Amino acid sequence: MFDFKDFIPREFSAPGFLKRGEYGTFDDAASAAAQWAKSKNVRIINVETVVLPNIHSPHEEGSTDAALATSGEMHSSWHQFVRVWYEQA
Repeated sequence: MFDFKDFIPREFSAPGFLKRGEYGTFDDAASAAAQWAKSKNVRIINVETVVLPNIHSPHEEGSTDAALATSGEMHSSWHQFVRVWYEQA
């Protein structure tokens, strides 16, 4: 059976009124994915870059939320992360 694991740059501080959020880098996420893959007994099927809106929002369920909201009237933050598809070896 296939499964996946997401490696999302960490949110250091949330955005606020006139304040941008601070996040870890995509390179950090890619490095975490590589370290995880080396430490597990899994067969990597695919590695992809995913870009989704508002995954750090308290009203969303993160990278696995099936319905992430955006609106032209409000600010949306889009986040890039690494998804590794694998199966147990």
